[in-house]
Amino acid sequence: MPEPRIIPITPKAAAPKAGGWQPSLSASPPLSLYIHFPWCVRKCPYCDFNSHSVKDEGIPEAAYIAALIADLESALPQIWGRRVHSIFIGGGTPSLISPDGLDELLTAVRMRILLDPMAEITLEANPGTVDAGRFAAFRQAGINRLSVGIQSFHEGHLQALGRIHGRHDAIAAAEAALKHFEAVNLDLMYALPGQSLMEAEADLATALALGPQHLSCYHLTLEPNTAFAANPPEVPDPDASADMQERIEARLGEAGYTHYETSAFARPNRECRHNLNYWTFGDYLGIGAGAHGKLSSHEGIVRETRPRHPTAYLAAKDSGAFVQDRRSLGAQDLPFEFMMNALRLNGGFPLRLFAERTGLPLEAAEAGLVQARRQGLVETDGDTLRPTLKGRRFLNELLMLFLAD
Repeated sequence: MPEPRIIPITPKAAAPKAGGWQPSLSASPPLSLYIHFPWCVRKCPYCDFNSHSVKDEGIPEAAYIAALIADLESALPQIWGRRVHSIFIGGGTPSLISPDGLDELLTAVRMRILLDPMAEITLEANPGTVDAGRFAAFRQAGINRLSVGIQSFHEGHLQALGRIHGRHDAIAAAEAALKHFEAVNLDLMYALPGQSLMEAEADLATALALGPQHLSCYHLTLEPNTAFAANPPEVPDPDASADMQERIEARLGEAGYTHYETSAFARPNRECRHNLNYWTFGDYLGIGAGAHGKLSSHEGIVRETRPRHPTAYLAAKDSGAFVQDRRSLGAQDLPFEFMMNALRLNGGFPLRLFAERTGLPLEAAEAGLVQARRQGLVETDGDTLRPTLKGRRFLNELLMLFLAD
């Protein structure tokens, strides 16, 4: 068997800067649909997502679903004739939607788009907001993958994170999810306030005993504009956090999970298809309050956002002006935009994908690739480019190499 072909990345004196090229796509990327549900029972102190606590008057579910349907209809000309391969309903806490409301929404979606019969359709759920009967109704409505926000099985750490559920609720929710769905993700966080390595390992052991097909393991970060940023808790130091990360990665590997993306681990062939479309720079239409989208056409690649606050989003239904901001991505933007996604994949990506998804030759990213190779942050094997272990550990520094001058 021949040795794998190593493709050298070397400077070309004649290569222009990225801005000297004009993107030209030969085909549309795969398309996904993201639907945002912005309400939670209570805002967690670490959360910087677009989520809003439920007020005394409750959730205006009927009005919000009507707005989502109108939003989708207004966007149809941008995706006409394109097949949608996955749907992800995120939040917030989408499991607060009633089963009847979810059924109405998904029925309306199916009537308006070309949905792949084998599409992955994910709903995010939080323990404490659902019961087993509700899970069964979500499955009947068409959800075939559930992502459950466990975060921890430790009572004290759940309280520190501001979660509304306890250990028993977390285990019961995971067991119910696995009973009704063949594809289940459990979210876990580590480097929590006051957490020890032994406690992080115990959380993981409990999750593994439940047997989910997919696990997302995130390092707690103190994001700007959150309660934790305003009043930072005492968290494990970088060395302790790194020990947790390394132990989690090793234990999941021993248990047969593939570490395919920065924070994602899956049984063989159970990766999240929706998220893989993000990481491979596919297209996605985002509807709902604060939703983001990325769409390609013969006119180029654009990013869109919807009004962030639910009240403003609901008001947009009257005018039909759901898109609050639309920005075209120029040739100078695309190397960073592509690498920001694709370099999250530990296995890397085929080099041809850069041109297929950006409409630019690989030379447009050459300056960054040269520096990344020199610093030992990426490597090539055959036709695949991937981050090294060092590149994965210093991903932010790696991505900065692809920012336009």
